[in-house]
Amino acid sequence: MDRGKKPSVLVTGGAGYIGAHTAKALHERGFRPVVYDNLNSGFREAVRWGPFVHGDIRDPVALGEAIEAHGVKSVIHFAGLIEVGRSVTHPDLFWDVNVSGTTTLLTVLRERAVGRLVFSSSAAVYGQGARGALETIAETAEKAPASPYGDTKLAAEWLIQAQCRAYGLSAVALRYFNAAAADPSGVIGEAHEPETHLIPLAIAAAIGDGRPLTVFGRDFETPDGTCLRDYIHVSDLAAAHVAALEVDLAAGAFEPVNVGTGEGRSVSEVVEAVGRAVGRPVPHSVGARRAGDPPSLVADPRRAQDLLGWSAQRSALEDIVADALRWERNPAYGSGLRGSAGRRKSKLTL
Repeated sequence: MDRGKKPSVLVTGGAGYIGAHTAKALHERGFRPVVYDNLNSGFREAVRWGPFVHGDIRDPVALGEAIEAHGVKSVIHFAGLIEVGRSVTHPDLFWDVNVSGTTTLLTVLRERAVGRLVFSSSAAVYGQGARGALETIAETAEKAPASPYGDTKLAAEWLIQAQCRAYGLSAVALRYFNAAAADPSGVIGEAHEPETHLIPLAIAAAIGDGRPLTVFGRDFETPDGTCLRDYIHVSDLAAAHVAALEVDLAAGAFEPVNVGTGEGRSVSEVVEAVGRAVGRPVPHSVGARRAGDPPSLVADPRRAQDLLGWSAQRSALEDIVADALRWERNPAYGSGLRGSAGRRKSKLTL
């Protein structure tokens, strides 16, 4: 691929976890990622490929200037709030950032004649997921979000689809399941504050401050009673964004695509895998179910394979845990596990 002919790609939220990995994947594919981020939750240290623009997704002037200054022809849109629990207590903020921010971006894209958008959506649009514990979820499944966060992701999809119909934008909405791990190089990784994801919290419980992990519910209708989730390596997820950017789409097309492995792994399986990798059991206790937790969220990934030519390559549970453990033991930024002041509290959010 001729790098000199590749256009710049604006990556909103590109200093965040998945955005930074996608910027790296874009660079390796020959694109020039232009990271646009307000750094409220992202890390400047994660911006290692291409220029950085400090700006808010709700600022049309800054967005327009970034697109014009860098000759942007396409956008990958990550910028937004992601904490499900916080969306319940602050729904107005989530609608403002996730929906109003997307509206602002779409207006700027139309004004600047940007023709391709890849949107970071979520399996949260499916709400309670499949009816049976061992069923996978296709893109045609019922959309019934169980949180304001899921509501905002679905609303943003509707906005994007309407923009495609009205103005000829072509877009792919990637509905991904449980992103996990870190780039194998160790230069970028997961550094949420506060951390809410199972794998880094299980690692913290095993080798960090020793506080036990809480597993919420062991009475689900699943093989071992704990929730089933589809864990996707963040590097595989980044590759899916590049594939969505490159796929040939007609003007006005809008394509929702699940990104997952099609294999559900239970919370207990993950905890055991972390224990094997660390070399000692993960201290944990079992609590009551949380309201709204679906028993199973597992992708049907066939559309990603058929439309994008993409499939997971590094998402075996053992690989995910190994890469996550390597990062957690020596994070390049964020508090990680270094020092008691920066250690993460082990409260699990699936």
